[in-house]
Amino acid sequence: MPSTTRRLGNAPCRGFLGALAGIVVGALSATPALAQTYGFATLPPGTLNHTTASAVAKVLKEKAGMNMLVQPTAGDNVIIPMVGRGEAEVGIANAPEIATQVEGGKLPDVRLIGTAHALRTAFFVRKDSPMRTIADMRGKKVALGYSAMRTIDLLSRAILATGGLTEKDVTPVLVPNVVRSADDFASGAADMFFFAFGAPKVREVDATVGGIRVLEIPEGGMAAARRLSKYGYLTEVRPGPVFVGVEKPMKVYSFDNVLLTSSKVPDDVIYRIIDTLVKNQPELAAVQPVLREFSAAGLYKEYAVPYHPGALKYFKEHKLEAQALP
Repeated sequence: MPSTTRRLGNAPCRGFLGALAGIVVGALSATPALAQTYGFATLPPGTLNHTTASAVAKVLKEKAGMNMLVQPTAGDNVIIPMVGRGEAEVGIANAPEIATQVEGGKLPDVRLIGTAHALRTAFFVRKDSPMRTIADMRGKKVALGYSAMRTIDLLSRAILATGGLTEKDVTPVLVPNVVRSADDFASGAADMFFFAFGAPKVREVDATVGGIRVLEIPEGGMAAARRLSKYGYLTEVRPGPVFVGVEKPMKVYSFDNVLLTSSKVPDDVIYRIIDTLVKNQPELAAVQPVLREFSAAGLYKEYAVPYHPGALKYFKEHKLEAQALP
């Protein structure tokens, strides 16, 4: 026993034990960083935003080693407070909804990362319907309300306004979100549904009902639409795999889809997110085709909501100036 005690007290053994302790401590201290998971709040599966969030999460995991957990929610009015309270580090929501949620000092910790892409939307009807324009919706069953996506209700009314219509000129079908509007349309409970191009749900409904068509928006009607929402604008689309229901070149109602975060998220995390996504844009587009238009320059626009310092650092280092809104 005495000899064993002496051997354990020798310097070489002490050195070995010290090295071993260092390895254990180092491994333990590294574990939280390796296990760090970031929440990404988004819309339900089947929506454009859920696919976008999935694409972002995949690229950040594969290219930056960041574990991003996609968290589906009922709507943008749930996503934005979640992010503002720090319950999810990142979210994606439409610009009009973000502006509404933070106006008047509400949700003071919400910060922008930047615009992901334009959100191109439409009123879809059955392909065999005689309806061609928004004005043809008069007297029809129109999805409205959107209790979980209140700004979508406002934007739907703006689209109706392009055809000279209000909710009094149609039969409202109250829905909580866009997925329900699509389901009600497929079941025959509504004569149209509102959705964004590129969403899996649009292709699903197209196959279910035997084809859908996009109602055309008159450019001259945008003045009336902007009296309801200043964030909407028209973009041109052409027939193609993403633009289901588009039979000819036309302009559709669009607004920005924006990545957001909280002021509590460290600057280096947001900088790393932007840098990784910009450097791996082709991989994003491979999962979500609408992200073909994602770019560093397109991220930075003149919104009244403050940007996260990590984003501003990236913009400054890459000499990017804020773009005016369309």
